[in-house]
Amino acid sequence: MTLDWPAFTPGSALAGGLVIGVAASLLVLLGGRIAGISGILGGLLRRVPGERGWRLAFLLGLLASPWLYAALAAPLHAQIDAGWGLLLVAGLLVGVGTRYGAGCTSGHGVCGLSRLSLRSAVATAVFMAAGFATVFAVRHVF
Repeated sequence: MTLDWPAFTPGSALAGGLVIGVAASLLVLLGGRIAGISGILGGLLRRVPGERGWRLAFLLGLLASPWLYAALAAPLHAQIDAGWGLLLVAGLLVGVGTRYGAGCTSGHGVCGLSRLSLRSAVATAVFMAAGFATVFAVRHVF
C-alpha cells in the first residue's frame, strides 16, 4: 500500500472536521437536536409542525457548501468510478441501512460517539466493517 502524497491534505481535513464538530455541537446545545442527516431528512419528509425551517436550512447548507467552497477556493475535481446505476443502488442500500441502524454515520459516528453512546459505538463499528468488506469485495472478489 502506498500513500498518495499529493492527495494527502490533513489541513483541510482538520478544518472540515472542526466545522462539522462545531456545527453538531451548536445544533445540540442551542436546538437540542442531533445532527444526523438521515434523521433531519426523515423529519423534513414527515412534516412535523415547527420543524421544517431548521431542517430545510440545514440540508440546503449541506447542498450549498461545495459551491461556496468553490467560490472561495480552488474548485475540486471529483472523480467517481461508477455509473449512475451503481450509484443509485448504493444510495438505496445506504438508505435501507440507516433505517435498520436507526441512524446514519453522522448521527451515530459524530454525535453519538461524542456522547459516549454504546449503541452508537456498535453502529459505527458495523458501518465501518460493512464499508471495509464492501471495498474488499468490490476490489478483490468481483
